[in-house]
Amino acid sequence: MAERPGTSARREGSRMDSPLPSGASLGTPISTPLRTPLGGRLSARRRLGAGRRRDGDSFGVFAESFARFMGTAQFLLYMTLVVVVWIVWNRLAPDGARFDAYPFIFLTLILSLQASYAAPLILLAQNRQEMRDKVIAEQDRQANARAHADMEFLAREVASLRMALGEVATRDFVRSELRSLLAELDDQRDARRRGDDPDEP
Repeated sequence: MAERPGTSARREGSRMDSPLPSGASLGTPISTPLRTPLGGRLSARRRLGAGRRRDGDSFGVFAESFARFMGTAQFLLYMTLVVVVWIVWNRLAPDGARFDAYPFIFLTLILSLQASYAAPLILLAQNRQEMRDKVIAEQDRQANARAHADMEFLAREVASLRMALGEVATRDFVRSELRSLLAELDDQRDARRRGDDPDEP
């Protein structure tokens, strides 16, 4: 069928004015995510904070490894060998091969630099260890609190069981009651026999 003139133009205009995407109706939910500048900034900040935390953790692990290595006899042996070789070379080598003559200023500078970097790394490792100790102490405290609460609960349960058992009839009590009941029955039977047989003295 032939369309009326202007119909196609109206359709194109309605498509351009409609806020819905193509193929969507009024009842169909739009799944297109809304991207705002604030959301982009927040996600970027989160990624930046996560990256900084990862960098801090990796640097802390390196500091702990370095401090742990410095506290070993292997590090002391390596450092002693380097210092001895350095001094022997700069004392016995030819003048043209010496790179740090007496009084070994370059060696002193290197050792001072190593000490200045080692001290903060050791302090960082100690701080991380202190934080771990605090976490472990808090976990131990919580575990002790839970154990104490469990012990109190068990003590109350045992006390209630003792009270309940105190009210339960024991075997000896039941036997004594049965004996007394049998004795009463025997007395009643004897009394009936005496009543039925008046000639019996």
